[in-house]
Amino acid sequence: MLTFWGKFTVFYFCVISCCLLNFVRLEDDLNIPAIAKYFNTKGRYEEVNTYLREDILAVNTSILQPPSAQCREIHLTAIIRHGTRYPTAKSITEMQEFYNIVRHNASGEQSWLQEIQTQWTMWYTEDMDGRLVQKGVNDLKHLAVRLSKLFPSLISEKKLRGGLIKFITSSKHRCVNSTLSFKAGLTELWAIRDQEFEHAVNDALMRFFDQCTRFVQEVDNNPSAVTEWDKFKEGPEMKRVEEKIADRLGVEYNLITQDMAEAAFYLCAYEFAIKAVNSPWCQLFDEDDAKIMEYEADLREFWKRGYGHDINSKSSCILFHDAFSRLDKAASENKLGQPVTEPVTVQIGHADTLLPLLTLLGFFNDSDALTSTNYATQTQRSFRTSHMMPYAANLLFVLYDCGGGDLRLQPLLNEKPVTFPGLDDQQNSMPLYQDVRNHYRHLLSGCDFETECRLLKHPAV
Repeated sequence: MLTFWGKFTVFYFCVISCCLLNFVRLEDDLNIPAIAKYFNTKGRYEEVNTYLREDILAVNTSILQPPSAQCREIHLTAIIRHGTRYPTAKSITEMQEFYNIVRHNASGEQSWLQEIQTQWTMWYTEDMDGRLVQKGVNDLKHLAVRLSKLFPSLISEKKLRGGLIKFITSSKHRCVNSTLSFKAGLTELWAIRDQEFEHAVNDALMRFFDQCTRFVQEVDNNPSAVTEWDKFKEGPEMKRVEEKIADRLGVEYNLITQDMAEAAFYLCAYEFAIKAVNSPWCQLFDEDDAKIMEYEADLREFWKRGYGHDINSKSSCILFHDAFSRLDKAASENKLGQPVTEPVTVQIGHADTLLPLLTLLGFFNDSDALTSTNYATQTQRSFRTSHMMPYAANLLFVLYDCGGGDLRLQPLLNEKPVTFPGLDDQQNSMPLYQDVRNHYRHLLSGCDFETECRLLKHPAV
């Protein structure tokens, strides 16, 4: 039996342990910028799935809820964005320009400003130009391990060694290196050292947007296609953010343009994404500012890759058909009682690969379009790239055989089940595969890449 002092010692130890645990959590929170959840496509995957902050390999198998215990997964198509990368050369040039303004023009006694001016150095160089960073390598390694834990019968050592897991990538170095990282996650998990695994480079699939002539000419290279984005950049909300930055720095208003505000926002975002640092640059924005910066980025994505123009989503027809042809083949082989010859396909591309496909499928389609004048009424919008498209974002299609010819398809976005928009009977987010095909029959029969991407001929005047 414990004496009084023994009980006191146990109680004291418990109190100290709890305090230390809370202190560690507080320290972790202090390392995360208060505005981190607004970093749009520059955000960490851990800000979308916050449980990964404590355990980067954590999975919750209970999210997979087939309608019966008989259900077994027979095919997985994973379409994945590359991992965390350096800024592009253009962004680095703008960040350097903004840094020079702060270093030479800013005045003030704030400790964070002193830290920027006396301790922080511009370490980004233009030759980094969007290349994968070590955090990006880890993003894909960890994702590979988590998916192998979620779908152990599909992503298995036996299937990998047997050549039954197919890898396809964009030609961009960040995507190729992400593909290598995903494979390394599996080979390290199973200590495979006696075998290497190939991948195919396929820009027709993973960079379809570059090869869609109509999209390139009508949207990508057409300034008038993003008029709403341009108007917002010149609008009152952005002006207010720019003025607040100037006030915090003690510089003249004309020095802080929209490009400089974006450069400041990216300095905060990249320092956090790449180094996990809550940098002094983040002090230039409060939450209201960050929401405006997020909306500005969402406007661009909406009009250049999302619902703003029909060709944005139609440019992804080729990827849509590719995914459903794999699903159809697996379904057909399974129906004939044959082994599925391609149980897993891993395809790695860009945010610009995933966003048009999600749009084509009808995800995150708000009742009102995003415009330059409706920021105030779009606070609850579903089209929010911070939630949809962090680094290593992924869209999974998992085909299940539930017995008796009952095939079901579960979509997951960023490892969380989602429901196909417009399908009434969701059956725990796992509808009948035939119902999904019927729902998208207009795309399966009419979404032809060559036809959609052919530049429309305007009648002579």
